[in-house]
Amino acid sequence: MQAYPAIRRWTLAFGLALVPALAQAQQQQHDHSHGGTPPPPAALGALHFPVNCTPEAQAAFDDAMKLQHSFWYQAADQAHRRVLERDPNCVMGYWGQALALLRNPFSPPPPDALPQGRALLEQAQRIGAKTEREAGFIGALMYLFAADDMPGHRARVVQYAQAMEALSRRFPDDTEVAITHALSLVMAASPTDKTYANQLRAGDILEREYARHPQHPGISHYLIHAYDVPALAQRGVAAAERYAALAADAPHALHMPSHIFTRVGRWEDSIETNRRSAETARARGERFDELHALDYMVYGYLQTGRSEAAQRVLDEIARYAEWNPPTPIGSYALTAMPARLALERGDWQAAAALGTRRYGVPFVDATTHFARAMGAARAGQPEAAAADIESLKAAAAELQGRDAYWQEQVEILRVAAEGWLAFARGEHEAGLSLLREAAEREAGTEKHPVTPGPLFPAREQLGEMLLAMDRHAAAQGEFEAVQQTEPNRFRAVYGAGRAAELAGDRAAARRHYEHLVQLAERADTPRPEIEQARAFVSQQ
Repeated sequence: MQAYPAIRRWTLAFGLALVPALAQAQQQQHDHSHGGTPPPPAALGALHFPVNCTPEAQAAFDDAMKLQHSFWYQAADQAHRRVLERDPNCVMGYWGQALALLRNPFSPPPPDALPQGRALLEQAQRIGAKTEREAGFIGALMYLFAADDMPGHRARVVQYAQAMEALSRRFPDDTEVAITHALSLVMAASPTDKTYANQLRAGDILEREYARHPQHPGISHYLIHAYDVPALAQRGVAAAERYAALAADAPHALHMPSHIFTRVGRWEDSIETNRRSAETARARGERFDELHALDYMVYGYLQTGRSEAAQRVLDEIARYAEWNPPTPIGSYALTAMPARLALERGDWQAAAALGTRRYGVPFVDATTHFARAMGAARAGQPEAAAADIESLKAAAAELQGRDAYWQEQVEILRVAAEGWLAFARGEHEAGLSLLREAAEREAGTEKHPVTPGPLFPAREQLGEMLLAMDRHAAAQGEFEAVQQTEPNRFRAVYGAGRAAELAGDRAAARRHYEHLVQLAERADTPRPEIEQARAFVSQQ
């Protein structure tokens, strides 16, 4: 079984620090609920972001940017307000408040944030920046707040990256300019660019800055984002192994290593770092951060055969049944987790019967519609799948002209669901053709950071359909291809073993089944796949 030395090195240090940290967090929550302004936590890394403000405001600004660089938006917003309390003419305090309003920069900001951010940046411009550098930061960020229409957001992100590149050329030795430029490159990266040009440029910038400032939280954080694609994931391992320890008080920092751990199939590391993230987020009242970490943790549990552990997480989050997320992306985990549990276990009846709450967000609700449609089709109830497929079509239509990325993701789900519907109706070649289309389209894009991976990789579905059609060698090839981009996935590893066994390739079957037995070493639920793998290995 694979060892996980990095996470074990963290365990003692975090274990000793966790109790006082949570106690401090709970006291901060208490203070905040009574109108107080909690001080920023201590373990957030180290940085100095020079601004032309009073010394007291400068110190507060550095604290605020530690929070911002770990995407702790609410706390960063409060911290930038403290900057302006100390120096109302500190224009970068207004810039910082606007930056915090973006929340996660990999998704469009909430609609009400756009006029608020624009007003803050306009106030900064009225006061007047004291330097060309600060004017450049403010002017560049203004591109992201320049209009309120969601369809134009993608173009504004590209303009922002171009403005930050110009500022970086003007100040080539400025660390904060370089880091912000690197992040803007990752934000602007096209999900269809398989050369990963932006990500590689960002990585080069950040690796250079890391050599100069190894304690800076933003550098390690943004390196993980830059390398959060299958082809580059191994480059991000070092950043993943250090970031959580560097900024151990930030819920998002504790979660971020799992972006890389998921990419390389280090499930125990992913589970552990997300457990700490969820605990810290809950203690600090950060609901989205908690749910985001739990979604990644559930994904890790399911890849190791720990369905009971995944179910306990779902039972626990029932307390969020009435929660109304402040951003569209905020509800994603609440639909993804129950869908994952049913689909990863192959419990098609449970998938078909999902009663997950609808959130009115097309790409979020599409998760449930896909799971229900696929579950019904694979449970032998094709007519029951039709309504959910129509809902997928409607979701894609609603996103047309508004959000091209999520429209394509919903379309991939729709095509795959239609493939299973055709297969269930006996139209096997038509179903296979649709699954091939879904797999090709999925291979042409990238997952969003909100999710640890595709809800159910289309190429893996293709392998399962080929297996059902007794095309064993072809199925084996598809399952093995999945492992190149989604390593150590339970269903893909099992599928490769089963297909190889049926194809008569006993050496390959043994290799894949031994791999599955290792992955499921800590399984907490009887699974026929695990028993089959163990039986085959023991017979050889």
